[in-house]
Amino acid sequence: MQITTRETQPFNDQKPGTSGLRKKVEVFTQPHYLENFVQSVFEAMPKLKGTTLVLGGDGRYYNRTAAQIIIRMAAANGVSKLLVGQGALLSTPAASCIIRKYGADGGFILSASHNPGGPHEDFGIKFNTDNGGPAPEGFTNAIFERTKTLQRYFTLETPDIDLDRLGSVSVGEMTVEIIDPVKDYEALMEQLFDFDAIQAALRAGSLSIRFDALHAITGPYAKRILVERLGAPAEAVVNAVPLEDFGGGHPDPNLVHAHELAEWMSRPDAPTLGAASDGDGDRNMIMGAGFFVTPSDSL
Repeated sequence: MQITTRETQPFNDQKPGTSGLRKKVEVFTQPHYLENFVQSVFEAMPKLKGTTLVLGGDGRYYNRTAAQIIIRMAAANGVSKLLVGQGALLSTPAASCIIRKYGADGGFILSASHNPGGPHEDFGIKFNTDNGGPAPEGFTNAIFERTKTLQRYFTLETPDIDLDRLGSVSVGEMTVEIIDPVKDYEALMEQLFDFDAIQAALRAGSLSIRFDALHAITGPYAKRILVERLGAPAEAVVNAVPLEDFGGGHPDPNLVHAHELAEWMSRPDAPTLGAASDGDGDRNMIMGAGFFVTPSDSL
């Protein structure tokens, strides 16, 4: 399949931090803006051809469109295999898990974390390296230096793929595998925590849970693990469907933006454990009955 070279000009505002590049959607949707950054990431990698990468995001506005762009560019740049979360969804902890489990060379995570989503709100992209963690400063500096001189990027002229259908498809010479975004993370959690003990406590009533996903990425994970695997009642997980605008809310797990959970946990019949998480699922607020813990990073 013919690789297309597109001419472009550098943008002067593409310096990423360890949390990647975050801008308004209107900035990312400028012609060539996302493509320039992605090409710069590819060219900053010490090795690219024949690699395996991971791709997914928090489901915010522009997530699916950006994923299709990255898929075509990855194929054009010689990536061998791309593991993509179904629906282009992956929490940041799940992406890290998948990178490490399958020995991938890194991965793109599409998220602006706790920032709001929507056509006039925020979008972001970050790259995690082969240890599953955020790109170190030396790598992000290399990306930025490349963005300042980039004159072309590579892509394929191919139709969008079905991001919702599990299984493998070919894009050029690259294999794209659409994977269950929860399965591997669920298996890791079962290795780390005593699921049998938690399930027994839920059944006995000595443990009760209220989890607010804030219409962000962790809803499917909470439903699968807390409800389907551990047996918590379905109503224990609320706002569980990821929405492009997070339901008009702000996916920041604190007493202001997760006030519904805070109010629930102050009731006389409050459950023993409450929690909410941010847009990409790597920061949480934990609560007990009438008790608040400052939001912090995930384990």
